[in-house]
Amino acid sequence: MPKYQTIDQRVLLIHPLGYAAQESERDILRLTNTMPPLGLASVGAWLEKHGVDVDIVDCFAMPRPDHRIQALLHERPPAFVGLTCTTHSYPDAVRIARLVKAVNPEIKTVIGGPHASGMGKIILNHEAAIDFIVVGEGESPMLELVQREGRDLAEVKGLCFRDTSGQAVFTGLQTKLLELDSLPFPAYHKLPGYPGTYTLPLFNYPRTPNASCVASRGCPYQCSYCDRSVFRRTFRCNSAEYLYQHLQYLHQRWGIRHVNFYDDQFTLQRERVEKFCRLMLDQPLGVSFNCAVRAEHVDLPLLKLMKAAGCWMVSLGIETGDPELLARHRQNSDLEMLAEKVRDIKRAGIRTKALMMIGLPGENEQTFQNTMKYLFSLPVDDVNLAKFTPFPGSPLYQEIHRFGQFEENFEKMDCMNFVFIPEGMTRARLDQLFAKFYRRHFMRPRTLWGYLTMIWRSPDSWRRFWKYAGSYLAFARSNQRIRKTKPSKL
Repeated sequence: MPKYQTIDQRVLLIHPLGYAAQESERDILRLTNTMPPLGLASVGAWLEKHGVDVDIVDCFAMPRPDHRIQALLHERPPAFVGLTCTTHSYPDAVRIARLVKAVNPEIKTVIGGPHASGMGKIILNHEAAIDFIVVGEGESPMLELVQREGRDLAEVKGLCFRDTSGQAVFTGLQTKLLELDSLPFPAYHKLPGYPGTYTLPLFNYPRTPNASCVASRGCPYQCSYCDRSVFRRTFRCNSAEYLYQHLQYLHQRWGIRHVNFYDDQFTLQRERVEKFCRLMLDQPLGVSFNCAVRAEHVDLPLLKLMKAAGCWMVSLGIETGDPELLARHRQNSDLEMLAEKVRDIKRAGIRTKALMMIGLPGENEQTFQNTMKYLFSLPVDDVNLAKFTPFPGSPLYQEIHRFGQFEENFEKMDCMNFVFIPEGMTRARLDQLFAKFYRRHFMRPRTLWGYLTMIWRSPDSWRRFWKYAGSYLAFARSNQRIRKTKPSKL
């Protein structure tokens, strides 16, 4: 196996764009929801803890990031450039890796994240500008790469690289995972403009400044549509004490007043959540929070405790309101149980957001009608309807062609485009149903009243909405023109 010794210990970490760079200044999502790259910031903090000099460039947080990347490559040349990527940001990660090699071919390029973990060494067979793939969590493999001292790369678990013959090699999954409480808080100080550069979705927070946070990793469930390539089916979490200290740090250091937890399963370990809530009640920070839960792991007493501790909104994965379609893709597919949990969230006085999906294998006109009828019978305040996308790390990915037509265009694989068309459906019809769903949602008196109350419950959301109203309207009109003038290919 080849050996590699680091020239120096400087590392440049980059969060690439999920679309063509020339589109960045017109990106409507940048105005409505810009989340910091928490995984990359965690890797950066871990490297810093071990004496490594780190820079971070978040391409989503600056209109023209290439200028910053070029400047750092020349002024503070790194030994490694690490890029994290989802499927739709992979093309931009490749573009940046090529840019790096054009400036200095001696710089080693590393990519990690969901897409890299899902594809593994296949990437190395197709892209010469990428030297290493990190499969799974990034902290340990990245540190070992940076601190090589002539040791064989084969000793670094969770790594793909090319051997001396040019063949792609995978060293195997990481078996020794870090204790999450041993990690320093993410390197927020390396994110220019933090926290003001970053925004939560409109009407998803009561106050500013606000922030995103991750307090656990993984999910033990195996839903057909979920990408589990990074954390597999493991579940680990920070302790209640660590979680409280993290929020305390965000509040004292950055003035944060609201936090959105992006955990898959915030309430999976009930005792931890109860302890965290009691800490928030016994030693108030003046910080409220949102979280995502699975219905099986909440009940009214726990929700009332969370509300008292500052929980403002709960997101709940429902996906579809058709019982047969849900049973096909989700474990414990009990729609009545899900409905009762939604009602419990409302009884606790917490804002409720339903996470839905359209276009799953098996979707048809009737399943969609069942979904609308079911969802609009529930007291939900907000809805996020995603367009089903078969990601490489999901169970459905390998057999997706059995269930319909799949356009594997990475740039479109962002849950905002119909790249998969179930049998019996067309892309044009799915777009129509998607638009119909949101029209119905926004015309409901409950929805309209809920947004009206945001004038005093989330005044900054309305301020941002009116500030960018022209951009939102132009975006909506553009999409409407596309639906009317662009014929479906299917």
